[in-house]
Amino acid sequence: MSRLKDLYKNEIVDAMTKKFGYKNVMEVPKLDKIVINMGVGEAKDNAKALESAVRDMEIIAGQKAVLTKAKNSVANFKIREGMNIGCKVTLRGDKMYEFLDRLVNLALPRVRDFRGVNPNAFDGRGNYALGIKEQLIFPEIEYDKVDKVRGMDVIFVTTAKSDEEARELLRLFNMPFAK
Repeated sequence: MSRLKDLYKNEIVDAMTKKFGYKNVMEVPKLDKIVINMGVGEAKDNAKALESAVRDMEIIAGQKAVLTKAKNSVANFKIREGMNIGCKVTLRGDKMYEFLDRLVNLALPRVRDFRGVNPNAFDGRGNYALGIKEQLIFPEIEYDKVDKVRGMDVIFVTTAKSDEEARELLRLFNMPFAK
């Protein structure tokens, strides 16, 4: 079992119960899943770009990526409905905690001029969205094999009822929020 999962079971539940006054352990918010999404704009012209994006995503996440398709046609972007335009991975369980550990302790400190993640990127329902500008911050990605620098979105889905609860949960998982 991962280190963060143990941390959650032992210390985070106690700290959250103390702060918010939960009467039942099942009320304590927990991390439900982490969704990593990478939009590949040039996939409409270049199929190889999508393949390399999927390869990078699978290396980072440690599981198979799913291709995402365009929901509707946009003439200005030369996109037709059903075209492959990106990829995503949904992490749950031990892989989710392992990815969170790597993100917080290895990847984010490698970002240039890093002062912390935006503390206001919550959606009002206890979910947090984090934008990453380049996949090179992950140590698994080999710099020589990268054809193009791509960004990605990392969404943390929690069972928290409010943003305050979710912020505290992620803070206890050592998420480096900017002051």
